[in-house]
Amino acid sequence: MGALLRCKNVSLGYEGDIITKDLDFTVSSGDYLCIVGENGSGKSTLIKAILGLRPPLKGKVELCGDVSKNEIGYLPQQTLVQRDFPASVREIVLSGCMNRCGLRPFYNKDEKKLAHDMMRRLEIEPLTKRCYRELSGGQQQRVLLARALCAARKMILLDEPVTGLDPKATNEMYELIDSLNKKDGITVIMVSHDMNAAVRYATHILHIGRKQLFFGTKEDYMTSKIGQAFISVMGGEDNE
Repeated sequence: MGALLRCKNVSLGYEGDIITKDLDFTVSSGDYLCIVGENGSGKSTLIKAILGLRPPLKGKVELCGDVSKNEIGYLPQQTLVQRDFPASVREIVLSGCMNRCGLRPFYNKDEKKLAHDMMRRLEIEPLTKRCYRELSGGQQQRVLLARALCAARKMILLDEPVTGLDPKATNEMYELIDSLNKKDGITVIMVSHDMNAAVRYATHILHIGRKQLFFGTKEDYMTSKIGQAFISVMGGEDNE
C-alpha cells in the first residue's frame, strides 16, 4: 500500500509555544488511524496541520501520491451554531463538491450524482429535502459525513465524530466509518477519546502528549505499557 501522508519531525503549537513535538509517522492507503491523547495534547491541531490550515512550527507534513489538500474529506467537531444551520440536507451535501467546481458557479451533473450517491450510501436519501436543523444529532452527523465524502477522493479526517450522540447513533456512526474504510477503501484518520472504539476499529494508533508517545499497529499498542495504561484509564471512563 502506498503512503498518502508523512509527518516528519513535526512540532505543533501557537505563536511559538509548542503543544506537541517529535511527531514522526506515515499513513498508507487503506489505513484506519486513531489519534489519541489527553485533552490539550494537540490532536485537533494536528488535523488542521494535515489539512494545511495551520503550518507546523517545525518539520514537514507531506501529502504523498496524488492526494492534494482539497481532495481530503473533513468532518470537524460540530458546534451549536452548525447544528442550527438553516439549509436543506441536499444543499449541505452538495456543498462538499465545491472544490470540484473550480471557477464554475454551479454544480454539474456528475457532482449532483455524486451527492445523491453519497446520500444513498449513508442512508439519508429520504431526508433530502428536510431542513438540517430539524434532524436528530445522528442524522446531522450522517449529513456532514456525506458532505465530507463528496470532497474526499481517498482520505477522510474525522475530529471526534460521535460527540453528543446517543449510544445507538454512536454505534451506527462507528460502523458506518468502518464500512467506508473496509468496503470503500477510504483511508480514515480519526481523533477520538473513545478507547474502546479505537482498539476495536483502528488498524493503527498514534498517541500524542507533549511529544509522540506511540505510533504503530493497534495490536502493538495494546501490548505496550503506554497503551495498556491509557486503555485502562480511558476505557474505564467510557464505560461509566
